[in-house]
Amino acid sequence: MTQLDETDRRILNVLQQDCALTNQELAERVHVSAPTCLRRVRRLVEEGVIERQIAIVSAAALAAGLTAIVEVTLERQSAELLAQFEQQLNPESAVQQCYRVSAGPDFVLVVYVADMAAYHAFAHRALSAQANVRNVRSFFSVHRSKFAPAIPA
Repeated sequence: MTQLDETDRRILNVLQQDCALTNQELAERVHVSAPTCLRRVRRLVEEGVIERQIAIVSAAALAAGLTAIVEVTLERQSAELLAQFEQQLNPESAVQQCYRVSAGPDFVLVVYVADMAAYHAFAHRALSAQANVRNVRSFFSVHRSKFAPAIPA
């Protein structure tokens, strides 16, 4: 496991707010030299602390959409069947997040689709068609009050 010092943590916190900063801007914000900052960011990437850098697109800017939080319970929960379910969901672009959970359903999904018709198509294709799915329970977002994908560093 990578040991993070206070400078690494400052770099990570700033990058999680805006990964489009130049190295010079980042260095100024975390109070280190530009070469030190660049070296540390490269190390954090190489060691897998920074998985990837992405742009978070506003759903509202692209048009109306539907967010569903979906609980899925499988009939049988062997390690192989749990992994198989995950592998079948991974190609689904509608699935934004997939969590294997305990004490309740086997999985919780965050699904984003254009509308209810698209959700029904997704649910039939990705969930109902799987023989090992016992129960699906869906909740539809009517308002998002917080979205903060940053992990406290």
